[in-house]
Amino acid sequence: MLAKQTLEKVINEALESQADFAEVFVEKTVQNSIAMQSGKIENAVTNEKFGVGVRVAKKHNAVYGYTNDADEASLVSLAKKLATSFEGNRVRETIKLPEMKSGNKHTVKRNPSDVDAKEKTSIVKNADAAARAYSEEIKQVNVSYLDSVQDVWIASSEDIYTNDQRVRTRLGVASVAKNDKDMQMGFNGPGASKGFEFYDEIDVDAAAKEASRIAVTMLHADEAPSETIPVVVDNGFGGVIFHEACGHSLEATSVAKNASVFSGKKGEKIGSELVTAIDDGTIDNAWGSQNFDDEGRPQQRRVLIKNGVLNTYMVDYLNGKRMNEASTGSSRRESYRYAPTSRMTNTYIDNGESTFEEIIAATDYGLYAKKMGGGSVQPSTGDFNFAVMEGYMIRNGKIAEPVKGATLVGTGKDALQKIDMVGNNLLRAQGMCGSLSGSIPTDVGQPTIRISNITVGGRKGSA
Repeated sequence: MLAKQTLEKVINEALESQADFAEVFVEKTVQNSIAMQSGKIENAVTNEKFGVGVRVAKKHNAVYGYTNDADEASLVSLAKKLATSFEGNRVRETIKLPEMKSGNKHTVKRNPSDVDAKEKTSIVKNADAAARAYSEEIKQVNVSYLDSVQDVWIASSEDIYTNDQRVRTRLGVASVAKNDKDMQMGFNGPGASKGFEFYDEIDVDAAAKEASRIAVTMLHADEAPSETIPVVVDNGFGGVIFHEACGHSLEATSVAKNASVFSGKKGEKIGSELVTAIDDGTIDNAWGSQNFDDEGRPQQRRVLIKNGVLNTYMVDYLNGKRMNEASTGSSRRESYRYAPTSRMTNTYIDNGESTFEEIIAATDYGLYAKKMGGGSVQPSTGDFNFAVMEGYMIRNGKIAEPVKGATLVGTGKDALQKIDMVGNNLLRAQGMCGSLSGSIPTDVGQPTIRISNITVGGRKGSA
């Protein structure tokens, strides 16, 4: 941790030109990872990093630099170099930081740094054994364990001085099923902003078997049809479609530059009235939660869309200046090596009133996307293409045969309008999100939803 006096010197040196904003981000992180492949521990690594990032800005134009050297003279020199990007005389008064605020919302019972490596390795071995025991058709299992303790201190010329500790842990299981004709993979990756107590709260064997169940089910599935039909997307990781196809387009990173399909649409109806979408960084111990954002502002619960109407964007401080809007506490970054920008935290479509059974029964023919996989999206248009990891046909209002190889193709704005049923079984799932400020942990989520019609790409003709 840097002395308050040092932070003030760095900030004030950065403001010795016409810059009107200066910020210092200090990070200390300890991360442990274990990887098991083909029944063997491939690596068990502890990474420690410490660094300082300094950002200087005038209006919404900014420069950023970082260093591992925490010596005061080195940091002042870095700030001085950055300040030369904005020529002219000082426009800000001398900055005095307030008392430091610390976050304590997300309780941790067992700090992972205090847990023996053997205990962590036993989790990995148990997951591997459970995944393999599911079926003789499981030919390969990869298990990953991760825990991270990140301490950050943020000080800026906006009367901000905060400290936050982010503790996270996650288990990832990838199972491969194979026979003479095909090979399929299933994945499951539960995680939370919790300590090692997380493994007392989840069933590790069940989590591992779920990855194998998906792989074996899809191994015996027929090819998915290629047609435009109703699609029922299940809860949990199904929310990745909203996250990618709509969520990124609601971040000020693209909105402020008019590079989003939703730029200038606040107050307008952009989706079905059944859709209320939320980004909430305050959920207790959720994977994407923090006490403060990465500009030191308190995290918030942001209702992005209310009954189909665009209510707000996710806004960081500098993009907010460009938009003439206040920050919504949405600034995030992977580490001190990245300047922050607006990002999602825990983003989900909120509960509706239909049951899962009602949604399936109301669908005479369509696709049930039980588990989503990866995909791609263009934020400026919202065009997306997502793989369905586990899918089934719906026939006569009932879930029928499994199908593999399905992709969902469409645009975020169209998909939002075509959601005609929303379930009451909200569930969130964990993932990593990559963007300009690096890779960050985010929750995605939703209840079961039905999209009235969407293009399904598959290798089989219309059923």
